Amino acid sequence: MTDNKVQITTSEKIYADSLIQTGKDGAMNFDEILNDLNIIKDVTSQSKDLVEVMENPAIDDKTKYEIIDSVFSNHINAKIINFLKVLINKKRFKELNNIIQAYSDELDKINNIQRVEVISAVDLSQEQMQRLTEKLHNKLQKNVILSTKLDQSIIGGLVIKIDDDVIDNSLNNKLESLSKNII
Repeated sequence: MTDNKVQITTSEKIYADSLIQTGKDGAMNFDEILNDLNIIKDVTSQSKDLVEVMENPAIDDKTKYEIIDSVFSNHINAKIINFLKVLINKKRFKELNNIIQAYSDELDKINNIQRVEVISAVDLSQEQMQRLTEKLHNKLQKNVILSTKLDQSIIGGLVIKIDDDVIDNSLNNKLESLSKNII
């Protein structure tokens, strides 16, 4: 889960949905698709030159296809390589990371998964995390995946982020509220 939720455009969602359809059709399973997309994301995040070439309009598509084949053919499924070539052809390669995010979000919906970020002032024990996961599971009726973050400025308590909702149960927030009520 990221702090700054990216806005997914309609076209990015359509491309992600085409990947979901690939999984539904049985051509690849959802996890294989996600694994291949994560490989691509890792490679592109480590090679800004590759991204610049793929997004450069002065370089012809045939050259870009050859580069994609040479970089990825031994690592990812041919269907995903063809997907990358479609993005190149449609001049949408720059949208790749958002498409991957949209695919991952849609996959979470299919698998009834809710990602929750928990911010605490101190490390939570395994038992505390388990209890919190169970409570959130019961409340949300979804399989909860927690990611934790430390922030000593909250002093105590928890801040829980679920999509765009924030439950601020921190001591810092309570002190600020008390201060506002006194003044």
